[in-house]
Amino acid sequence: MMISFLGSLPLGTLNVAAMQIGIQESILDAMYFSFGSLLVEMVYVRLSLVGIDWVRKQQRLMKAMEWITLGIIVALAVGSFIAATKTGGTGKNVMLQNNMHRFLLGMFMCAINPVQIPFWFGWSTVLFSKKILEPVSRQYNSYIVGIGLGTLAGNCVFIFGGKWMVQKIANSQQYLNWVIGGIFALTAVIQLIKMMRHKDAIHKFTHTSEK
Repeated sequence: MMISFLGSLPLGTLNVAAMQIGIQESILDAMYFSFGSLLVEMVYVRLSLVGIDWVRKQQRLMKAMEWITLGIIVALAVGSFIAATKTGGTGKNVMLQNNMHRFLLGMFMCAINPVQIPFWFGWSTVLFSKKILEPVSRQYNSYIVGIGLGTLAGNCVFIFGGKWMVQKIANSQQYLNWVIGGIFALTAVIQLIKMMRHKDAIHKFTHTSEK
């Protein structure tokens, strides 16, 4: 739970998107989004614990997922900038102007984001080597529940923190739209550079066992 919580605190696509949903829609929708994303994350971790060799071989699938994720990040950045330029700066991100249930949206955005796979594979390997985590079904279940709770807690920091900022600072939603757009844009640039230099999630994942 602590690893997951601390891993959720750095600015990323999912936690910033959850914050934006909490600001522009409602806390409930943001929580639905978080539950959807953490559910997929928990499923990914469970699969990685029992089928890591198969997952490691799916390089083409993971590469396609990374390009799709990059496209969505760019679209979120553009949507945030457009929202910030609208009257009063309170416009809604165009990427969020859809009727998809926020739980399903969270599942979708997490499912196409392969970053958490090498992250949790790396931590699981460390915990196995230290004999903190053992290949026992009961420990697997506790481990996954802890991951889900940690991710939820981390997202709540962004969801409620973002809402608090909007309520306390005048015109803060316009500023936040600019800031959020900048975060997404910077994330997209960093992600593209990593992919071009072969330092992305796929490279880390497929070379985890190599020195």
